[in-house]
Amino acid sequence: MPDSLTPGLLTPGLSIIYARSLNHCIGTNGGLPWSLPDEYAHFLRVIKGCPIIMGRRSYEDHEGAIPGSLNIVVTGNPDIEVPEDIQIAANLEQAIDIAAETYPNYFVIGGTGLITEALPQANVVFETVVDAHIDGDTFLPPFDYSAWKTREIASRVADNSHAYDYSAYIHSKLR
Repeated sequence: MPDSLTPGLLTPGLSIIYARSLNHCIGTNGGLPWSLPDEYAHFLRVIKGCPIIMGRRSYEDHEGAIPGSLNIVVTGNPDIEVPEDIQIAANLEQAIDIAAETYPNYFVIGGTGLITEALPQANVVFETVVDAHIDGDTFLPPFDYSAWKTREIASRVADNSHAYDYSAYIHSKLR
């Protein structure tokens, strides 16, 4: 997928990024329910250098820190053992405070609870829609972006390396 992002797509503050299927599945068995290398590369390009906020299960699903970004894990367990380069926050607001200290743009990347909680505060949402109905175990609720400006920024058809077609969108909150 060509890199279609420009610096003007992000506004200071909170953004969200996720991929979901047509039936809003985002995970199965502690991981992604698809193999889409170009979509994952898109994810890494978008978040590069920005602090990322995730729940404990999302952190465990990634099996460690995502390189190139300050990783902040939201957990109710202050005694969780994580590497020194991972920050721990007790809740989303504390995670946002930590992220905002280091960079003007920061992302919530998962899980379902954090994405849902963060949506009213987000300025921008990067959403990839995978063109399939997936039998997973983790689902997002449908979000209404009708009051947001939405545009497609990339798409891809299935091939030997990509199990499904998908389209990537950016939703920008109207001011």
